[in-house]
Amino acid sequence: MTTQKSTQHPETQALHYRINNAATHPVATPIYQNSAFSADSPYFYTRKSNPNSVELEGALAILEKSEHVISTTTGMSAIMLVLQLLRPGDHLLINQYIYGCSYKLFQRYATHMQLQLTILDLSAKAGREAIPDDVSMVLFETPTNPFLKTIPIRELAEIVARKNPAALLVVDNTWATALFQNPLECGAQVSLASATKYISGHSDVMGGFIALNDERLADELLQNRFYSGAILDPNSAWLLRRSLHTFPLRMREHVRITRGLYEFLLGRDEVARVYFPETSAEQLREYGGILFFEFSKAYQNGYTRFRDALTLFDSGTGMACVSSMVAQPWSGSHASLCDAEKIAMGINTDLVRLCFGLENEEDLIADLKNAFAVLDA
Repeated sequence: MTTQKSTQHPETQALHYRINNAATHPVATPIYQNSAFSADSPYFYTRKSNPNSVELEGALAILEKSEHVISTTTGMSAIMLVLQLLRPGDHLLINQYIYGCSYKLFQRYATHMQLQLTILDLSAKAGREAIPDDVSMVLFETPTNPFLKTIPIRELAEIVARKNPAALLVVDNTWATALFQNPLECGAQVSLASATKYISGHSDVMGGFIALNDERLADELLQNRFYSGAILDPNSAWLLRRSLHTFPLRMREHVRITRGLYEFLLGRDEVARVYFPETSAEQLREYGGILFFEFSKAYQNGYTRFRDALTLFDSGTGMACVSSMVAQPWSGSHASLCDAEKIAMGINTDLVRLCFGLENEEDLIADLKNAFAVLDA
């Protein structure tokens, strides 16, 4: 380091001292923990964009096979930005089987914005045929939360296009992930996801993103993000970008372990039914990470004892990470619904969600065997 004589005071010189960034050549992009950039920078202000969020968006666009990706603070904020595309009087259609907080958000937003809200079972042909002619937006998950039902995106896209060519088909791709399902290639206009889940994969950062091909819609969503302040902070964007490096490896292991645990659960007397989604070359090419099962009649109301007997499965609202988790949708993911809404969705207290991490498969099976044995004690 060289210093030059200056007439300025030391505190002024120290304040303005900078290294030459152009000479650093890092092999991994550093965290640009900046709120502001110089006036000639393309980034200008982090509420608009930041090198870390832009790099993350570029990598996600490759995986989603999209022209544009817009990163957001959470998966829920991604949904909220998309909902802001609607105008009072528009008709929003959602699937009956959907994450509890999303369900409540749609109800609240429809009331506040004076939207028409229709709820149909889009996994059933009758539900798809009942789509109203004036539909403005169709938003759903596939596979669904809960029950892992499949909604055929291509078929639904054709139906919606006939009903209203201007309507938007929006797919929450969180559980499938872009590695195994690409909604835009199947006819959807928007694919969104919670990056908090598999993209992060380590339960240490939150985020969301929206993928699409329409430049006009992308610009409007970017404006919505800028004025609402829903962009990821640089550190979170950096963490998510880092996690993407191991994303394919983690997902392949989730698939392998989930397949093995699925076969194990099918052979248990304590289990009445195991839910696993349909996979095919046309849409959901592979799947792993999360299963649902219901206790058989002789073991009803056994969830609390089963949960407490597990040692490798954390209990809570987290999921899609390196450690396994167990949850009861009735009191967890869908707790914000009233009892009548849960029952209408088919949820009861004997429905269990298992999220498999990266522990040894034999250890997970042994832990589950022990927990089932407790129910027989």
